[in-house]
Amino acid sequence: MTSTQMANDTRLVYDSAGLGRPAWAMTSPLLLEYYDTEWGMPVHEESALLERLCLEGFQAGLSWELVLRKREAFRAAFVGFDADLLASFGEEEVERLMNNAGIIRNRLKINAVLNNATATVALRETGGLDEFIWSFLPADTIAPESEEDIPKYTQEALDMSKALKKAGFKFVGPVTCFSLMTAIGMVDAHLVGSHRRGTSGIWPAQGPGGLTNSASR
Repeated sequence: MTSTQMANDTRLVYDSAGLGRPAWAMTSPLLLEYYDTEWGMPVHEESALLERLCLEGFQAGLSWELVLRKREAFRAAFVGFDADLLASFGEEEVERLMNNAGIIRNRLKINAVLNNATATVALRETGGLDEFIWSFLPADTIAPESEEDIPKYTQEALDMSKALKKAGFKFVGPVTCFSLMTAIGMVDAHLVGSHRRGTSGIWPAQGPGGLTNSASR
């Protein structure tokens, strides 16, 4: 099966070892490694959460593989997504970032990172970014058998988006928020039968319906 055919397949694709993954994870070694080691695993540390949130914003209208290829350049350019350091950036730093060929040079998205860093610092007064993001953990998760079974966003993602915007964040629409939720394990969007389903420690591996998170049990 070619990479194009795999990209058009919405169900699990199995490798020679019998491990099932969604087609998108089989289109490049970079995406395969990301799927097998990172996607869907819980993230709680502030700078890591800020990175994920901002990279999801950079991905809007582009491919996630492109963002992953530039990830180390993003980390270097945005000082490890340290909120305190980023909140101190001014126009000089913005211009420097706009001249950095290693990242996605979109002024609105770059300014959104600095804005989101300032908002992240402010959130510390009421519990911090981790507590804020994870307060939208749903009571149950989806059990998709194909990519078509995965919604573009959920009510929790919509609620998160509204709350983030109210807190001053930018580029945090409900689709972006749902992508974040699946990326950090708040929603288990691994297809049923995938060897990665249930590995987050938050959700059980199998079965449609009635899947409650470990905090609810």
